[in-house]
Amino acid sequence: MSVQPDTAQALVDTVFLFGRSLRAVVTHSAESVLPPALISVLFMLAAKGECRQNELAVDLCVSQSSLSRQMSDLVDAGYVERSPDPADKRAFRIRVSDEGHSVLEETKQRRAARLRSMLEDWSQEEAMAAVSSLQRLNETFGAALHRRPHLQSRTRPCRSRA
Repeated sequence: MSVQPDTAQALVDTVFLFGRSLRAVVTHSAESVLPPALISVLFMLAAKGECRQNELAVDLCVSQSSLSRQMSDLVDAGYVERSPDPADKRAFRIRVSDEGHSVLEETKQRRAARLRSMLEDWSQEEAMAAVSSLQRLNETFGAALHRRPHLQSRTRPCRSRA
């Protein structure tokens, strides 16, 4: 039996609210060396790997000009490295530097510790069930976007930000 319309709507509402809550929980930290927007850019670049800045802008669903200032800040801070693109001497390739990877690792550890303390009354089984459900939901959404190209052109699929 398929999912009922009211259940689908409840899931949409819950996922939306969960996303907002999660962002608030994981990005709220006075300990971070970077603002949340720059941490998100750094996480996305680390996940994507070395690329051109315009490719990262597409994945982040932002304009090239919007990303340009953030990228300059990350390069100036030493968290991102730029190198000439061998295929196009007018363009640059970007990648997370060793210092940037260190910042990301510290951020991951801090976020995991914060979340772990919030989940004190959860069992390991409950946490793993949540992980499993969220992974399945993410896979389902990703597969739907790949099966239906019209969704890609209308919604311009964006990868989630860290």
